[in-house]
Amino acid sequence: MTIRVALAGPRDASYDILIGRGLVAELPTLVKAACPASRYAIITDSHVARLYGEHAVARFHDATLQAQLFEFPAGERSKTRDTWATLSDRMLAGQLGRDATVVALGGGVVGDVAGFVAATYLRGIPYVQVPTTLLAMIDSSIGGKTGVDVPVGKNLLGAFHQPRLVVADLDVLGSLPPAQLAAGLAEAVKHGVIADRDYFDALEQEHAAVTAREPGALERVVRRSVEIKAEVVAADEREAGRRAILNFGHTLAHAIEATAKFATLHGEAVAIGMAYEARLAEALGIAEPGTADRVRRLLDRYRLPLELPESATADALIAAMQVDKKARDGAVRFALPQAIGRMYADGKSWTVPAPERLVREVLAGRVERTKKL
Repeated sequence: MTIRVALAGPRDASYDILIGRGLVAELPTLVKAACPASRYAIITDSHVARLYGEHAVARFHDATLQAQLFEFPAGERSKTRDTWATLSDRMLAGQLGRDATVVALGGGVVGDVAGFVAATYLRGIPYVQVPTTLLAMIDSSIGGKTGVDVPVGKNLLGAFHQPRLVVADLDVLGSLPPAQLAAGLAEAVKHGVIADRDYFDALEQEHAAVTAREPGALERVVRRSVEIKAEVVAADEREAGRRAILNFGHTLAHAIEATAKFATLHGEAVAIGMAYEARLAEALGIAEPGTADRVRRLLDRYRLPLELPESATADALIAAMQVDKKARDGAVRFALPQAIGRMYADGKSWTVPAPERLVREVLAGRVERTKKL
């Protein structure tokens, strides 16, 4: 199955997302067709290197393609400027030129870091995304957002750099721990909330089959989520407008990750963020009554957390949200649902400022529905 991300603009940065089974075994052929190169830098983390990285390099060599594995320690704590610099320096030391291509083989951290390396190495070289987690497959590998975290917040340094190809091999999902699968499903729930009520309904009805990793059910989740993400990105490559809806749950999620020092999985933080931000939408009079409860019920069915970590304080979370990329003039802004399948917009923006007092009440679990904006 092929889904096209058709990007408008003076340069043709459009690309395909391939969804299927056994695709990792075909990587040399697929990557060479999308990105002919003199050498391939396969960037991965210490966990994925053992599962797929070393085999991928061997397959490239069998296909008479020059490839080298560049590995860094697994985990969000490695998504830093130091990791970016180390990888770049190693590639420079290896004398990879502008005719090289980066292959990002791994989850969201690998995709973001490897993409940022590709965006900045010799002022930019091509790259291919090969996501190995559900979250990366249906969300972070699509759209060209690359970057690293810094002490004050998540993803605050980065660049838009579109991949030449995304290869989503459904077979790799079989090796995911249950918590990682659930983390990816948080993004699937988000896609249903922001764009497709029928998809949200299907996630409710098929939760047992999806959780059990039944091939047909999991393939339907990947296909529909990829379609939604691709459509939103194609219409707004640089997040100048509607693409902001993809940030539902993320304003609070990024604050949770930053204050918890990334002890919480990204998808888990997004689930908590959606649970609270949906309540905020109702408190602002934006969302239909019952929207938050329905979102929370589905997240709970996928065994995702709904409550803030015990270590989280309102002061720390609000301070972190104030450096969020969507903040303007010191005001924290949120992408909020109007109903399941439809996001709120006021005609000027897809995000909404929220009074700090109300945000604190929502975080504390004390909210009342206010007058509609």
